[in-house]
Amino acid sequence: MRHLSQVLAFAVSVYGAALSPKWEFVQNGTSGILALEAIVVSPTLAIFFDRATNDPMQIDGHPAWGALWNFRTNTATPLRLITDSFCASGGFLSNGTMASPFLGSVGGHIPVITAAKDGRMGIRLFEPCDDPNGNGCTLFEDPENLHLVEDRWYTSALRLHDGSLIVVGGMHEDTPFYNTDPANTIEFFPPKDKGVPRPSPFLARTVPGNLFPRLFSLPDGRVLMIANNQTIIYDVETNSEEILPEIPNGVRVTNPFDGTAALLPLSPPDFTPEILVCGGSATDDRIPSLNLSSQTPASDQCSRLVVTPEGIKKGWQIEHLLEPRIMPEMILMPNGQVLITNGAKSGYAAVAAVGDPVGGSNADHPVFTPSLYNPNAPLGRRISNAGLPTTDIARMYHSTATLTPSGNIMIAGSNPNAQVVNGTEFHTEFRVQFLNPPFMSVARPTLNKVPTKIQFNEKFTIGVSIPNNLKASSIQVALMDLGFSSHAFHAGQKLVFMDATLSRDRRSLTITSPPNNRIFSPGPAFIFLTVDDVTSEGSRLMIGNGLPPPVQDQGIRI
Repeated sequence: MRHLSQVLAFAVSVYGAALSPKWEFVQNGTSGILALEAIVVSPTLAIFFDRATNDPMQIDGHPAWGALWNFRTNTATPLRLITDSFCASGGFLSNGTMASPFLGSVGGHIPVITAAKDGRMGIRLFEPCDDPNGNGCTLFEDPENLHLVEDRWYTSALRLHDGSLIVVGGMHEDTPFYNTDPANTIEFFPPKDKGVPRPSPFLARTVPGNLFPRLFSLPDGRVLMIANNQTIIYDVETNSEEILPEIPNGVRVTNPFDGTAALLPLSPPDFTPEILVCGGSATDDRIPSLNLSSQTPASDQCSRLVVTPEGIKKGWQIEHLLEPRIMPEMILMPNGQVLITNGAKSGYAAVAAVGDPVGGSNADHPVFTPSLYNPNAPLGRRISNAGLPTTDIARMYHSTATLTPSGNIMIAGSNPNAQVVNGTEFHTEFRVQFLNPPFMSVARPTLNKVPTKIQFNEKFTIGVSIPNNLKASSIQVALMDLGFSSHAFHAGQKLVFMDATLSRDRRSLTITSPPNNRIFSPGPAFIFLTVDDVTSEGSRLMIGNGLPPPVQDQGIRI
């Protein structure tokens, strides 16, 4: 009888779990190197980058500062790098293969170990590699012949409508907090303008708090830029800027006052862009860093702007996080919601620069519970952490987060120290976590017969399998760039919803791709299907003609 009762209790617990799927944190694997930068490069692989210092993972008899993460095995293997990738940025180009398009990592740091070369002009290319486990996958570097024009540490990069990368800002030399030696210019990879960087009045206006400027590709091909508390729209083709309203209440959102920002999902037929900016600090950027405190509350402000002439005239709409956050990160989910995770309630970014650091950390009071932002909910009711779990791992400075091809969120890193440090309150963190949405524990839709390449403004059909318990009363098909995660920002992250019609037998979807290469930049993407708020795994494809940048406009103008 006792045995039977145990069996029944187990059955009830399993049945109850099946009825009540929930969000959960799962810690699985260690990163080998600090995951200071992270980018998904294939359906099964991601790359981590760190500083060339004293990471425990070894390669060629010295510490590694690059690693390939395998989602199938939850293990990391070292990547061979030549230049120091510390605090760099990156993104994909318009060419490559479905398995692994060309990734460009740009910028970096002056190394502290002899195994690495100066990375401030670094360009690192992860070449197309078809092996799902990463066997034979390599990074190509030729620092003597392939490099940026200007030294750039703490720079940002973004894939443009022509498939190239725009590289914006940064600083020339190692400075502890403010940008006191700024690279107030813009350049491109592959180069434009005969390789001459473009001076940026915007960057000049936003020093000293303009490191890792936030960049977004708008549906007309222009680039929205945020640095410090200022915002512009930059026209790459005319080299001109349109000044937008400042972020309200003096809140600053770029390093060392890291808030975060995201371009909200774009939907047909109008693809109206809206920018969301959350967290950061309202501290005056004229105060010397040693007069600042790790205990100063961060900002809880979220500011949202509709980027149309009418929306710009109305200005920013203000709402508030559930708690103040410095160094949060926002992840677009395939159903259009936004996950807000990581960061702290007080202090600043950077390392050991304020008057009272906690060990090396300029910030304190980690935020352990993520929140969800629903863009379609009424003002004041958009942000909630109901049902979201709480972790016990602090994700402070030098943390990363990214959506994975499985549809969950990988969270890694945290190191407010100059190198790998153990035994402090905010030590170097190697544990990798996954935040699993409720749909990870139920029957999910699946995609099949997904083409490896699609054109713009094209109707195409894919096979689907939808579990019988889903009524398919709501269908969302998301085309996504998963972005490059570093320093509280997801460079290049983008979600465009596509019109889709489900067949009567529920076995196929006819989908219309984005109208042109300005609404979604040409190159790699993932496609996700969400049925009644249950999301499939993502499938990788290439959108556009697959040619190397710069590519011509494709599709139709709207």
